[in-house]
Amino acid sequence: MAQLEVVIDSLHPAQLARFWARALRGYRVRAYDDAELARLAGLGLTPETDPSVAVDGDGPTLWFQHTGTPKTRRNRVHLDIRCQDRAAEARRLLDLGARIRDEHPGHTVMLDPEGNEFCLVETPDA
Repeated sequence: MAQLEVVIDSLHPAQLARFWARALRGYRVRAYDDAELARLAGLGLTPETDPSVAVDGDGPTLWFQHTGTPKTRRNRVHLDIRCQDRAAEARRLLDLGARIRDEHPGHTVMLDPEGNEFCLVETPDA
């Protein structure tokens, strides 16, 4: 069976991975075992400077990979977060470092700390 992964370019993979791990309920930054820590150290890296950081959860794995190019245009793909109380969820995400780009009937367009768009969609069964 194929496993779905979503890869997101990032200037600071570890920081953005932590944001999304907190933003998405049931997700967490993938733990580093001793072998991976040794591999990174051999490359002169740490978990904080790792160029590719995974966030695992009940859905697809999210990979945040380093890019030296800042985001300059609208995303061609974005995540939707379904919630029962859009205002409360927006406040929670704002506290984590997100920003509101604009409001629409039924959804709010937000930006993660690096400016990537995502939507909050209010649904009664979320």
